[in-house]
Amino acid sequence: MALLGKLFSGHKRHRRALIIGLDGVPYTLMKRFVEEGIMPNTAALIRTGTLSRMTTSLPEVSSVAWTTFMTGVNPGRHGIYGFMDLRPRTYEIFFPDFKFVKAETLWEFIGKSGKRSIVVNVPSTYPARELNGILISGFVAIDLKKATYPQSFVPLLEQMGYRLDVDANKARESMDLFAEDLRVTLRKREEALLHLIEKEEWDLFIATIAETDRLHHFLWAASDNSAHPYHGFFIEIYKWIDRIIGELYARVDKETAVFMVSDHGFTHIKKEVYINKWLEQEGYLRFDKTPPESYRDISEGTRAFNLDPARIYINLKGKYPKGCVNPGEEYDALREEIKARLADLRVDGEAVVKKVYYKEEIFNGPEFDSAPDIVVLSNYGFDLKGAINRSAVTGGKSIFTGMHTQNDALFFTSKRATIMSSPLEEGEGREDVLPFEEGGEGVNIVDVMPTVLAAMNIEPVPGLDGRVVT
Repeated sequence: MALLGKLFSGHKRHRRALIIGLDGVPYTLMKRFVEEGIMPNTAALIRTGTLSRMTTSLPEVSSVAWTTFMTGVNPGRHGIYGFMDLRPRTYEIFFPDFKFVKAETLWEFIGKSGKRSIVVNVPSTYPARELNGILISGFVAIDLKKATYPQSFVPLLEQMGYRLDVDANKARESMDLFAEDLRVTLRKREEALLHLIEKEEWDLFIATIAETDRLHHFLWAASDNSAHPYHGFFIEIYKWIDRIIGELYARVDKETAVFMVSDHGFTHIKKEVYINKWLEQEGYLRFDKTPPESYRDISEGTRAFNLDPARIYINLKGKYPKGCVNPGEEYDALREEIKARLADLRVDGEAVVKKVYYKEEIFNGPEFDSAPDIVVLSNYGFDLKGAINRSAVTGGKSIFTGMHTQNDALFFTSKRATIMSSPLEEGEGREDVLPFEEGGEGVNIVDVMPTVLAAMNIEPVPGLDGRVVT
């Protein structure tokens, strides 16, 4: 896979683009399911281009990754560092929704030149905001009316019985209830996607399936264990998603550029690790209450604290109400000390931490001041958490069996499109060698937006952080 320096020469006719978003689907899992014949439509699509293993954002959470996908810039420019953040100069937690995204999205950019977009179920697009086209918000969307633009489409979605998301609470009641709720939600998602791609005019169509992420969090243990009671259900959902991919692909012409992208990978959880408890035990974090109820309970003398999943903030003087760390040498020395101690953090003899990043290594832009001072990336199996009320640094596993990974997302780009007259039956068309790319030559989720624009023959937004991949 080559990274192109310059793609545009002269005037080219604009093309349409279909992007299929697969929340939390790892490259390695899709490769396995394609090779095993579980996903024949996906195999047929992959033959038209290349499926690459891709890295995603840091932190490797959906709100950051999907915002990076839709803007083509790093969090230092789009302003989203996690599902929750601190209000400036306080220890008050708030939820930074779509209104807090500071960078222009892909569909907003092409909309200025008259291109029409249909955007369905992309996380962190709630509440829906105006665009040239249709937007139905994804996670965390709670009100269909606020999640839909324009409002004239709400009655149609209500008539369909459209679901914004799977009810994750069902998993805590019964996995059978969860499985059925996921089936219903995916069925309604499919109905809406196929209706919109057929009935509406569009230049860019983004169809995101989030049910995979919910499936993985609760039932990743079933993904590779044929004896697991829900292994059959896991395979059922992937065969269903493959049918949806085939149906979408069959509805675009040969001139349409087709992409698939996931926002992160997944792996098994060995242990949950609570970074705030570790900071407390190491003497960096103090609370006025035991157990603390919120970050407002941070006490004098605290030098560092953590927000989910592994964003460590230095309690700087002048930046936080009880800040005690001086900028400059003291700040630098403290970060070095925390980094060194994190390298020694072990659970059952295994190193928890894969790499520690300083903010200036991974972020830049006008929102840089709000960035975490340290971002921690764990080794596979250690699920880093930001809870403040745990009694120990490590725990077993919660109801979740799967956790995000940063280096096993996927990105597919088609060089040409050979459209199927109908979705393939399972087992068809698997004789050829499939174009997989393990390394991806440094492909990152920030590269998706410029690559899509290039495929549509649209001059890229000035100053994007990503590069064109083909």
